[in-house]
Amino acid sequence: MHPLAKTAALFLAVIAVFVAVGGLVGEIVFGSWLAGLVIALGLSLVLNLVAYFASDRIVLWSTRAKIVTAAEAPRLARAVDDLAPRFGLVAPRLAIVPTPTPNAFATGRNERHAVVAATEGILRILDDRELRGVLAHELAHVRDRDVLLMTIAATLAGAISFAAQTLIFSSLLGGGRGRNVSPLAIVAAAITAPIAAMLLRLAISRTREYRADEVGARTIGDPEALASALSKLESGNAKRPLAVGSPAQASLYIVNPLSGGGLAGLFSTHPPLQERIRRLRAMRVDPSYRPAIRNLAAAPSRPSRG
Repeated sequence: MHPLAKTAALFLAVIAVFVAVGGLVGEIVFGSWLAGLVIALGLSLVLNLVAYFASDRIVLWSTRAKIVTAAEAPRLARAVDDLAPRFGLVAPRLAIVPTPTPNAFATGRNERHAVVAATEGILRILDDRELRGVLAHELAHVRDRDVLLMTIAATLAGAISFAAQTLIFSSLLGGGRGRNVSPLAIVAAAITAPIAAMLLRLAISRTREYRADEVGARTIGDPEALASALSKLESGNAKRPLAVGSPAQASLYIVNPLSGGGLAGLFSTHPPLQERIRRLRAMRVDPSYRPAIRNLAAAPSRPSRG
């Protein structure tokens, strides 16, 4: 299945879970599925509007990232200014995250509000070619508006969890007007809905990471640049784990700061790094690879920073 079609299908699945749980809450609390659906959809709209307009400011504040000028980060600025037109983008704002852990992310609801952030650590350990590979990945996210997609997915998943908790408390307190809902259905929905929402959100995140890897590598015509960078980032993050507030925030980074063994590895926001590296290196021998590079490189350029 095409990555865009797969992403759309996963989003529809998340919305379906959200509507089902909202309807069940409405039946329990108000005695009406319709009331629950209206409330669930209204809550979803409000949360997504907040996420849409404030996502970049929230992310920069929570990561302590500092917006910098080209003079303050010349190496980063040169690379982004050179790469952005290849993606048909205006060069985004730049930010530095004050941590030795090597990582990077992009945020912002669209290209005009986009920010590409790099940690102090990633600027130390990557050479210029590898840094270009990482930045191409992040600019692919900006072009495809993946930050907005993942913000919406995380918001919906959070709303589903909230609705499930409401369902449990309403049932335990014995209130509400719904009398035709099976207690078994309530328990099943309260337990499985948040898990299903989380797994769907993670699946969306992994799909977008694979696509950003491919689009970035094809656009600059150098899959080995990102493959080599990911190898360094894997060992760098293993030595210095990055503290993040939540898995939703972790999904922004090019390398999952929460990855590792146990449950963290099973419920990862990112595909396995070794699989990402394998796919990138396989692109070098893919017969369809070079024509795709020429097509992408021929995209109309846009003004640079500013």
